[in-house]
Formats: sequence, structure tokens, C-alpha cells
Amino acid sequence: MTKSLVERTTEDLPPRRAPPTPDSPRYLFTLGDVRYEAVRELEVRANGEVLLEVQRRVADESLSGPCLVRRLPSPMEYLGRRRLAEEMQLAFALQHPGIAQVFHVELDEEEDVPYVVMEYVEGPSLETLVTAAVVRGKPLPVAFALYVGAELADALHYAHTLTSPRGRPLGIIHRDVSPRHVIVGKYGEVKLLDFGSAYSLLVGREESPESLLRGDVAYVSPEYLEREPLTPRSDVFSLASLLVEVLSGLHLFDVQDVPPRAKESQLRLEKQPTLPLKQMEALMPTLDADFVERAVSRLPPEVKAVLHTALRLNPDERFASAADLRDALRGAAQALSAQPYGRAEAAREAALVVSEGGGMRDKVEFGEGGLYPEGLDSHELRVLSKT
Repeated sequence: MTKSLVERTTEDLPPRRAPPTPDSPRYLFTLGDVRYEAVRELEVRANGEVLLEVQRRVADESLSGPCLVRRLPSPMEYLGRRRLAEEMQLAFALQHPGIAQVFHVELDEEEDVPYVVMEYVEGPSLETLVTAAVVRGKPLPVAFALYVGAELADALHYAHTLTSPRGRPLGIIHRDVSPRHVIVGKYGEVKLLDFGSAYSLLVGREESPESLLRGDVAYVSPEYLEREPLTPRSDVFSLASLLVEVLSGLHLFDVQDVPPRAKESQLRLEKQPTLPLKQMEALMPTLDADFVERAVSRLPPEVKAVLHTALRLNPDERFASAADLRDALRGAAQALSAQPYGRAEAAREAALVVSEGGGMRDKVEFGEGGLYPEGLDSHELRVLSKT
């Protein structure tokens, strides 16, 4: 007897197969004349999502090439499936050079799981670059951080101001701007990934429960932790928090030895956080000008001024939009150097830092789980060696 969606459990799902390799690719599906074969498993996330490097194969080899496929865990409840469909609808609407493009969604009928076909950006994640910089003992250059930050702010401003075909604001807030969701491509292009956690005013959208935190705690805004309304200024805060880490190699928030807040948390986490939720909830209210100054004290005054504004506890005191943050970052870059910094310079820096950091891994104690994100050897170093 066929089980309903509610009655199904994870035990009913098919067992995970051996990961594909270039020598042993795995057929996924065919769309029209295009055959999709998985050649490498890039990441397995805690929620069961799998990221695959996939080869598109067509009769005309010149049209073949790589793409990224997200194998999503199939929601077992109706509302979960509806949210997934709405997230895909939102992703299709985003058309910006700084946002990884979603091309297609395909349901694997045999496994009953959806696959999302996306633009494949060859290059390391910002998480890998920060880690490599820490390993080599030298932070990423200020010019690189300002370039990446401005590119991300431009992409966020586009998403924040996107309207429906009828001109209605969609009210998109990313909610999960973190180094893991940023790729610096082999040509220096900066791509923001994963709008799956985004909030929006999309008509008929089934929003996730108010108590469910759909982003990495380490980068969320104060108002998100307090379950207050989100605005573009929330993503401004997250991006600035990310930039502190890029510039220093350290999280803005050092939760070590911070006792958790006595009050029981009302939030539930959708994914494993980089930093513990209870300590973040205890530390966030202490955010003030002195707190930020300790984190950015070694940076140039022009950069410190931008971060001080973007990291205000009160959203009304931050930059009013991601465009304002973008312009401030570009202004700081111009004030610090008359030499332009763009894709070519970013590509060279990314290749250099991963090469230097990767070469020192046998001499460094990496700690629990290793400092390098899983997949660096098989994916990111291989790509960077070609630049």
C-alpha cells in the first residue's frame, strides 16, 4: 500500500549510492538532447543536500560542459514541498551576473528527489580563501576584500530591489550571506549562491516558521536573532560581518568562554551553525562601537569607517541599502589606491592564496575536521592550477 507523504520516513528513502567519479560517472537524467552525468560529489550537507559537479553531454561536443546540480532532500510534507517549489520560482527570477543562475529543476522519479541544475562557477569559495589565508599566515589583501564586498553588495541590491512583472516589489532578503555561499571564479568573477534560504514577499509564498533560523548564526543580523522584521539592512550587516572575517581571518564574534544566555532560545536551526546559537544570542546585545573597533583596529581608517556604519546594532543606523554599502566600499578602494582592482587581480590573488595555503597543510595542525573545507583537493585546487 502506498504511503502518504506524512507517513513516509527517512527509512523509506533509498540508500545513498557510492559517489561518482570522473572515471565512473553516474547518469542522472536527460533533458531534450542533453544528457546529465554526475562526475564528482562536491559536498554533502547536514540536511541531506548533495552538491554535484555534472557534465552536460550533447552530440556537438563544443556545446558540452560542466554545470552544478543540487540534489535536494525531498520534503516529506506538503508544506515543505510547496516551499521548495516557491524557492525555485524565486531562484528563476534572479538574473544578475553576480548571482549563480538556476537553469532547470528536474524530479528523479526513481529516487523521488528533485535536482536543481545551476550555473557551475569554477573557482574556490570565499570560505576556502579565508582558510587558505589563515594557513599561510597572511590575511587576504584589503583591495581584494573591498572588490569582493562591492560585487556582493551590488548583487544583493539587485535582489533587494527586484520587482514582479507587474512592478510589485518582491522584498527579497538573502538571510544567509556567508563565505560558503560566495565563489570567486577562475576569471575573478564573484558569484553569490544559495537563495534557497531567502525571505521574500512573493505572492502566495509559504514562509518558513518564524522560529526557524534559515542561515548560519555566525553571520545573521541582530534583528534576525530577535525575530524582528528583516530589511535589506539585515543583509548589509551580514555582508559586513563576512568582510571582517575576510580581512582578519577571524569571526566578528569570538564566542569562546562566552556563557550562553540564561533565557531559553526560541529559535530552531535549520542547519548546523558555524558558531553556537546560545553564545551568539548572549554576545550580540554587547555589539557597540568599541566591540567593532576591537575587530577592525588594524584596518585602514577608510575601511574601518565603512564597517562601523554597516555593523550598527540598530538597523536604522546602518547603510540604508546594499547600494550605499557598495558605493562606500568602492570609495574606500579608490581612496586607498589609484590603481584599479578588478577581475584579473582577484583571479591572481585567489590562485596565489590557495596555492600557498594548500602547500602548507602538511606542516599545520588543522584541528577538528580540518581547516580546509571538504573537496578542496578534488575540486578547487584542480581548477586553480589552470589559472
